[in-house]
Amino acid sequence: MEVLISILRFIGVLFLVIMMFNIMIVVHEWGHFLAGRWRGLYIDRFQIWFGKPIWKKTYNGVQYGLGSIPAGGFVSLPQMAPMESIEGKVEGDAPKKQLPPITPLDKIIVAFAGPLFSFLLAVVFAVVVWVVKKPVTESVGTTTIGSVVEGSPAEKAGLKAGDRITFVDGKQVVRFQGMESSIMWTIISSTNQNIEIDFVRPGAGEMSVVVERPAEAENVKVEGPWFKKAWAYVSERPALRTIGVFPHISPVVGRVMDNSPAKTAGLDTGDVIKTIDGKAVSSPEEVANFQWEVGKTVPLTYSRKDKLVETTITPRVPEVGGTKALIGVGWDGEGIRTLVRENPVTQVVNSVKAIVKTLQAVFSPKSDVKAGHLSGPVGIMGLYYDLFQHSEGWRLALWFSVLLNVNLAILNLLPFPVLDGGHIVMATVEWVSRRPIPFKLMEIVQTAFVLLLLGFMAFVTLKDVGDRVPKGDANSEGDAPPPQFLPLEKSA
Repeated sequence: MEVLISILRFIGVLFLVIMMFNIMIVVHEWGHFLAGRWRGLYIDRFQIWFGKPIWKKTYNGVQYGLGSIPAGGFVSLPQMAPMESIEGKVEGDAPKKQLPPITPLDKIIVAFAGPLFSFLLAVVFAVVVWVVKKPVTESVGTTTIGSVVEGSPAEKAGLKAGDRITFVDGKQVVRFQGMESSIMWTIISSTNQNIEIDFVRPGAGEMSVVVERPAEAENVKVEGPWFKKAWAYVSERPALRTIGVFPHISPVVGRVMDNSPAKTAGLDTGDVIKTIDGKAVSSPEEVANFQWEVGKTVPLTYSRKDKLVETTITPRVPEVGGTKALIGVGWDGEGIRTLVRENPVTQVVNSVKAIVKTLQAVFSPKSDVKAGHLSGPVGIMGLYYDLFQHSEGWRLALWFSVLLNVNLAILNLLPFPVLDGGHIVMATVEWVSRRPIPFKLMEIVQTAFVLLLLGFMAFVTLKDVGDRVPKGDANSEGDAPPPQFLPLEKSA
């Protein structure tokens, strides 16, 4: 029964992911379609996804279809530019010599309509998010350090858990993660070898240290057969340099191991541990560092839906793979989530800033952010799937859709052939020169950039798949199995 429920849940979430992803494609292409109708252009095809159609139907002279490659979509407008290399030919295409030429203004309007509709959809999603509120997690919103990696640059500089960071490289920070005024992004995007960190330490006041930034981050070394190394090479994303600090989060239970002491004590996903043996705890590290003793029952209190619950817990060593006393919980890495109402304008503006900063970082030779950190359709749908796993997944998906549609609008306005921005540039050149660009030249340029686009899509798709498929490590074969608790009657 549990397997059936899991399968049905997977199918349901997958349906939501596909629906969300395709809504933005349809709206973007619908902008081109309506603008083309308005300007009197000939439209021979409206297709969602690329490749050979797996379904098609002609209505009012337009072939509507669903492609076989789940990546994007298009409206075929022969009067705009030659696109057969990516769109293919459609049965009954009108001979291009019989089609009347269109003005450069028509081309600009039709090309701009797609990004405009994507931007308007982002505004719609932003208004919805403003109405239903947006979840904000502790891992994003805090500026307090929860833990410092042993031997890291941060530890060597003297940073400690509990320090509240206020400035990084002279720039004020108001959150740990994210793109706007965040600790992590300011560190990643910094071009300085040494990074100045201003912070407030409880009991000591304002302080400042200079953190030496590692010269280069290294990817994990993969040992084993050549094909395993080759897969890791093409699918692993470049490592980003960090200083070794993690945000302070509350001890929120992410999962409870079967047959564990936590299960027996009644703990469940979402519970927030408040005290252990009468002592207040405020982070997963404090819970993990508690001196748990095998067989010693300890009072414990936790919060569940704003209600304080008292219980007792008796830790024990897991019967499989166990080396020390545990209670059997995994932590939610994002901490407590709160709902906030963010102005739609703020959402859209922050999304624009995030995309612009990302593009600046990718094209900057001094930045750690490379093209290998970007994602394609597979990665985007995978992220949607992950978001829907959360209890507030639908709210998170709506918020992410604001960013994604702004991203779609801006990227499509980049001045590269094949993209809408490329059509606008070519139409502008035609307008200024007062003569059309030679058809053969346009066809060559379009085809060349189609090949580049397909190559880039393949490149980022490998990275997206690599995020989901374990790369493996020959050394891991001899590692001990993960801890597992057995039912008490079987372990006795």
